[in-house]
Amino acid sequence: MTHPTGQVTLVGAGPGAPELLTLKAIKAIQMATVLLVDDLVSDDVVAFASPGARIVHVGKRGGCKSTPQAFIQKLMVMAAREGENVVRLKGGDPFIFGRGGEEVEHLQAAGIHVSVVNGITSGLAAVTSLNVPLTHREHAHGVVFVTGHAKPGDDGTDWQLLASTAHSAKLTLVIYMGISGVQRIQNELLYGLPASTPVALIERATLPEQRHTVTTLGQLHATVVRNGIQSPAVMVVGDVVRGMAAAAHSEPGARQAS
Repeated sequence: MTHPTGQVTLVGAGPGAPELLTLKAIKAIQMATVLLVDDLVSDDVVAFASPGARIVHVGKRGGCKSTPQAFIQKLMVMAAREGENVVRLKGGDPFIFGRGGEEVEHLQAAGIHVSVVNGITSGLAAVTSLNVPLTHREHAHGVVFVTGHAKPGDDGTDWQLLASTAHSAKLTLVIYMGISGVQRIQNELLYGLPASTPVALIERATLPEQRHTVTTLGQLHATVVRNGIQSPAVMVVGDVVRGMAAAAHSEPGARQAS
């Protein structure tokens, strides 16, 4: 028996808080017959799924054991070919360090109809939760989103070059998945940025257990160790952070790391 070909939608679940989902994302989740859910997606977001939907957890978290990407892509193709309405539910935004580009290419090559629903990326939500901007006419003329987690066999980001560029061009650096490599990141950023450059560390942004701390680039690694900062966490480097401590104390939903 043949089945009509279904479809796949890559949905950004945002940073965690269900209130930050878009209306389009909620509609897609509710209509799904199969959901492939990343590890960082909160249960409150998954709760929007139909009671009859099949939910498959495919953990994807930097530095932890994860479901192989090739297997996830195979699951999407198989389900769509069985006529399912598949939602690939990802933390943050599918196209910002979410491997959405790889998945779209694979699905299109397999002849599967695919669409994408954006979500708020954690690098933006983290500082916004503290009323701090990523760009500012006086402090930052732009922002760079960069991953601290390199593909196996890849040297990854040229942190020294990036630091020099950020310093000369007045850019904010937002570093995802950088906690495990924080010592190297600190050492290499110091080639182009002053040790006094402020850095914010925001762990589990927008969730009830969110906590944050503010330090300097020269004390970055020591601060991570002292406060036990763990993934998922975002590092924000640049002068926009100078006002973060004051903003954080006025934000009732955030906890300062001890």
